[in-house]
Amino acid sequence: MTASTVDVETSPDGTLVIQPHGVLDADDAVELRRTLVHAVRHLRPLRLVLDLHDVPDVDPINLGTLVAACHLGDDHQVAVFLDRTSESIASRLFAAGVANHRLRQVGSAA
Repeated sequence: MTASTVDVETSPDGTLVIQPHGVLDADDAVELRRTLVHAVRHLRPLRLVLDLHDVPDVDPINLGTLVAACHLGDDHQVAVFLDRTSESIASRLFAAGVANHRLRQVGSAA
């Protein structure tokens, strides 16, 4: 994942929003993991939102990374949410152990 495929911003309420673009595949795995771990362990926002509206598919490695980010957030008192994901990705995340309350605006593209 290069700087051109992910946007990171802090909203006025302090929420850190990470918005990847495109398919998350094996080429993106290390950088996605590094970005999420840095955000949770070092930046420690109250809320971390992964806006996945522009991600059409996620490979199993990155799916596991997203699940692990939720658990890591719990360990560091950071609320992690996965917003605007497709129904397909949301069902895979739920099956992999992501709590339903973390999956917000499923199927919403806007």
